[in-house]
Amino acid sequence: MAAGGLGAIDWHAPWLAPLAPLGRRATQRVQAGASVATALNALVDEGAVPAPGVRFVPQAALPAGMAYEQFIHDRRSVPTRDNLHDFFNGLVWLRYPATKRRFNQLQAQALAQDGVGAVRGPVRDALTVFDENGALLLAPPELHAALAARQWRRLCVELRPLWRQARLLLLGHALLEKLISPRKSITAHVYQAQTAIDNVVNLDDALARDLTAPWLAAKPFCPLPVLGVPGWWPENENFCFYDDSVVFRGARQLTQAQPNA
Repeated sequence: MAAGGLGAIDWHAPWLAPLAPLGRRATQRVQAGASVATALNALVDEGAVPAPGVRFVPQAALPAGMAYEQFIHDRRSVPTRDNLHDFFNGLVWLRYPATKRRFNQLQAQALAQDGVGAVRGPVRDALTVFDENGALLLAPPELHAALAARQWRRLCVELRPLWRQARLLLLGHALLEKLISPRKSITAHVYQAQTAIDNVVNLDDALARDLTAPWLAAKPFCPLPVLGVPGWWPENENFCFYDDSVVFRGARQLTQAQPNA
């Protein structure tokens, strides 16, 4: 991976705060000539994070014809390319290892039941959405209710003071990659947990326990344009930011759009 790709990451961006300490250290190693897999493994070996239960290996280690998810499950190894997409995937593995292991366990179960197939089943499809583009909102119930109803002005303007009690954690590595070049339309799929997991000792473990196949099959996600989060983007200080009905679409608009989506 060209050093310039990593150089484009703004580690001061608020959405990167949980990953920034590890991300900066991994970036230094890659810019010094290490592969992404080597840089990620080094963070574990030097004790920067607890062992995530997997090792990172070059993409060439994945045998032809073998499913990526099955390889991770069987070999406890994550094929990793030298690009930003896999760099962020590795950082999420290091920051939320229990959740990523649970993703993989459920993916392997679905593969064992349904095979690879040309089309993913509902559980694998939901896991892919979460893994690539997911987020978790820890917030007062009023914010969750407004998000579920797609009441954008209420969520981001009327209830703006409540965001001081909230955290939005981005787990989707494709989402993190897209935010290298922020634009208003970038949207996270916010996971709606079955149980309250805000006040727990280990958030990662709690989220992993909450993930079950039947619940995921219903795709329990709400869309949230992430640059609308108060404090995340200067332009949303002007509340006209939320009047964009293309990006901040109401529930009725989403329902009407379904047949043509």
